Amino acid sequence: MKSLFFSFNRKMIAGALASIAFAILLYGCSSSSGNAETPPQAQALPVITLQSMPATTFREYTAALEGKVNVEIRAQVDGYLEKIYVDEGAYVKQGQPLFKINDRPYQEQLSNNSAALQAAKANQDKAALEVEKLTPLVQNNVISDVQLKTAQASLAAAKASVAQAQSQVGNANINVGFTVITAPVSGYVGRIPFKAGSLVGRGEAQALTVLSDVKDLYAYFSMSEIDFLQFKEEIAGNTIQEKIKALPQVDLVLADNSIYESKGKIETVEGQFDKTMGSISFRATFPNAGGVLRSGSTGKVRIPRQHTDALVVPAEATFELQDKVFVFAVGDSNKVTSKLITISGKSGGYLFVSEGVKAGERIVYTGLDRLRDGAVIAPQPITIDSLLKVKPL
Repeated sequence: MKSLFFSFNRKMIAGALASIAFAILLYGCSSSSGNAETPPQAQALPVITLQSMPATTFREYTAALEGKVNVEIRAQVDGYLEKIYVDEGAYVKQGQPLFKINDRPYQEQLSNNSAALQAAKANQDKAALEVEKLTPLVQNNVISDVQLKTAQASLAAAKASVAQAQSQVGNANINVGFTVITAPVSGYVGRIPFKAGSLVGRGEAQALTVLSDVKDLYAYFSMSEIDFLQFKEEIAGNTIQEKIKALPQVDLVLADNSIYESKGKIETVEGQFDKTMGSISFRATFPNAGGVLRSGSTGKVRIPRQHTDALVVPAEATFELQDKVFVFAVGDSNKVTSKLITISGKSGGYLFVSEGVKAGERIVYTGLDRLRDGAVIAPQPITIDSLLKVKPL
């Protein structure tokens, strides 16, 4: 009985050990198969082949806009501001009344001077009659010529008094005219700091308002010394004025990045550089018939430059690293390599490259954030022409 019990226990232990051994074997097999490395699959990324083509690039310069005529309106006589005929921002025509200064003191002065003129004319007439009376008496030797000469001198003095009185009347008329201030040019009224009842005059430091003629607008911008040297080299002409005339029409980029509807023309350049800024100022003129542009606003003057053979790279195909621009070039084995490029200009969403890559090379178009040097990709070719159809230069 005891031998049978030990025999049964040995069979159970042997079976348990066999089960454990089989489980270890299975675990080992599954573990070894789980640790096996699967080679990564190459990423499928769009690739474009670079090509050269005619294109237009732009150079942009920050500009300040000013009306062609900005006139400070000031009082020419002292007095209380009686009426304000216009409101701030209103458009006025040349000769239209703007302000009225109380004219009563000047009207009284005009009346006094007019009366003095009448008195002077009466004295002149009296002196003339005296000369007429004495002339025949002297001719007939009735009296000496001394009396006639005295009368003639009195007549001359009377004429001088009349001229002086006429001048005073003229000045009084001018002062009366100055009490109504009219617009010297057509344009828009600026801020009016004074109100009716304010005391104004010639000694006032602040103008009554500023009137801006914005039918044409000036855009002032500056070029650095390097840009100016490039301008002189690239533009045809023997003199600066000839080069300016040869410049194409320019665009104005407004503050919201929209393009102003009318093109402008660069007309003048200053004679010397600003020593403090190291730049030289240009002036472009833009028509403003609709009055969209106003003095004091800002924008950018955009000068176009024509390229007959430009290497075009979409901006999406580039990435920046430490202020430098790179692309991922695709080699023969479909391995990618980052390349530093030099940008000569841009237009819309495209860059024009002068160094780093050349026509015929392939670059990755999108998905650059997932790439590293040496990575292998599965190129998906797309043409630059297809991109230009969707997003033109």
